[in-house]
Amino acid sequence: MSQVAYTSHDDLPGEDAKVVDAGLDAANRAAAPLDEVRPMSCFARLASGEVVGGAIGRSWGPCCELQQLWVHPGHRQCGIGTRLVREFEALARSRGCVTAYLETLSFQAPGLYRSLGYETRHEHAVYPYGIVKHLMVRSLA
Repeated sequence: MSQVAYTSHDDLPGEDAKVVDAGLDAANRAAAPLDEVRPMSCFARLASGEVVGGAIGRSWGPCCELQQLWVHPGHRQCGIGTRLVREFEALARSRGCVTAYLETLSFQAPGLYRSLGYETRHEHAVYPYGIVKHLMVRSLA
């Protein structure tokens, strides 16, 4: 085996990161049928077409992951987030999903998700400033 040199960086060298991403992608695809993972999204728009909220995620087999939920600050507390989550879940059900899961930080929306039936299955309390990451799950059945 040839000599291996190690380097550390305070940034992310683009080309090197692409090598790691491609290698990990190839290893993952060899181990699991990741070509079956399908993106999914729902958006809230004003009459002008302007996006004021969105839910973005993916489905794979019987489960879906809500990866991002955002509502424009001027349109929060109006039910848009709730409606986006419900639309996302409906799309997931139409794909045969029976479980939804997500990760959210304590300063984001764990209260909203709890009110929609999501349960915290794990709390990762290792972040600074008392921030906790919640892994939350909900049955769609």
